[in-house]
Amino acid sequence: MNRPTAAALPLTAGGGAQTWMATLNGRWHKAALLTFLAVVIGHWTEHVFQAYQVYGMGMPPSHAMGAMGMLYPWLIRTEWLHFGYAVVMFVGLYLLRSGFVGRAETWWRISLYIQAWHLVEHSLLFVQASTHPFWGKAVPTSILQLVFPRMELHLFYNTIVFIPMVVAMLYHRRPSPAEAAAMTCSCGHAHAFRHAPHAA
Repeated sequence: MNRPTAAALPLTAGGGAQTWMATLNGRWHKAALLTFLAVVIGHWTEHVFQAYQVYGMGMPPSHAMGAMGMLYPWLIRTEWLHFGYAVVMFVGLYLLRSGFVGRAETWWRISLYIQAWHLVEHSLLFVQASTHPFWGKAVPTSILQLVFPRMELHLFYNTIVFIPMVVAMLYHRRPSPAEAAAMTCSCGHAHAFRHAPHAA
């Protein structure tokens, strides 16, 4: 059964706007997605720049802290920023998920599930920074960090969260006619209707 369009969603009993979740995944979905994407790209770029500092500029990993770390090194050295971003990323993926349908929903959920594990890793690091390192290590260490270096591991995490997210947004922007009919936002409607076959 098709989901109702944004215009068909019921109003609250007081005659006001839809619930904030319905509104977020309805008429605000496009703006929310673009804002979220800007935050994600900014963070992902920081990881790429950090990798460039190590492999392109020859910095030791302990000194390669990205562009923000060059301005605020104390902030990058704390686990608060990294944990906080992991929470924001997970919450954003979770809150915006119901605006996706069909193929886009599948790819968005993949990104959400990967980020859930990424959040577990950052939670372990945050707990260790607040108490003491685990696994007999001298510094906070996540599970997969027992095998892979931290910088490369978290660049990988952010990349594999980012890729399915972008795929989801591309499908969301270019839905099939059936997907467009099930959408509660207008993110892809213009494209879908423009390319839908005309009635005989």
